[in-house]
Amino acid sequence: MSVLDDQPLDGRFRCVHEGPVALYELGYGAEVDVMPHAPLDFYNVHIPLAGDGTLTVNRKELSSPLSIVGPGHEVSMRWNRDSVNRILIIRRQTVDEALAIRLGELPPSSLAFDPVIDDRGAPVQAWLGLVRQFAEFADSGLAARSPLVLGHFEQLLVNGLLDVQPHALSEKVAGRGSAVLPRTIRAKDFCADHAREPISAADMARAAGVSVRSLREGFQRHLATTPLAYLRSVRLNLVRRDLLAVAEGRAAGNVTDVALRWGFTHLGRFTGYYRATYGETPAQTLRNTNCPG
Repeated sequence: MSVLDDQPLDGRFRCVHEGPVALYELGYGAEVDVMPHAPLDFYNVHIPLAGDGTLTVNRKELSSPLSIVGPGHEVSMRWNRDSVNRILIIRRQTVDEALAIRLGELPPSSLAFDPVIDDRGAPVQAWLGLVRQFAEFADSGLAARSPLVLGHFEQLLVNGLLDVQPHALSEKVAGRGSAVLPRTIRAKDFCADHAREPISAADMARAAGVSVRSLREGFQRHLATTPLAYLRSVRLNLVRRDLLAVAEGRAAGNVTDVALRWGFTHLGRFTGYYRATYGETPAQTLRNTNCPG
């Protein structure tokens, strides 16, 4: 940062909220040139509150300081002494995960937004209103007491931005909700094929081609469960199948053998899961099946 004309620097900086979507307020109190040393690896939204300034992105001056710049952009800025900006900092991962939920897969590269935000339309005005509401909410005592609501607010801002600001994937995501279901089905198939192996949620996410967070959101949205709870249900079904085979004389073994075969090493917890699912213990499955009709 360079202060121009030897003016005294009388700046203000306020952190309103830190997180995947962070919010700050910044003014310099002097005319300054600001030039980051390297291309950005996050998304930076400038919303002027007072004063004026100019931004240059990849050596092209923008027509308005109301703007969004992101990964790969080379940015320089000049702000006058009266300028105060509300600044949103959005992690690249947060945008990638929001896109993955809509597209069914992580984007191959960072998303490129049109840098200038045109606030003449009602949708953009509504989104800017959400930013103002977010600032008020983050300043309130409720934000600290309700992290779940705070997380939903962050997602609302990110998804709203994807809908109102033109970008390289606008046509693909326009009007789309979650597209994770096909990827969730791929993860379900992976569970069935690898249920005997010590797989994790990360393994399931890699097989589905999404992030772990997107996988969890897809399972919750479409199946009302978590990936690991779904994997456990698959294994319990396989346990019951094998127990019935033992009970009917089509296979050899006992409850412990079958439980260990399908990855249940804590027999007490296993019995609890089994009873909750089938209304009887594994031992009762063996006994009841062997009872005369």
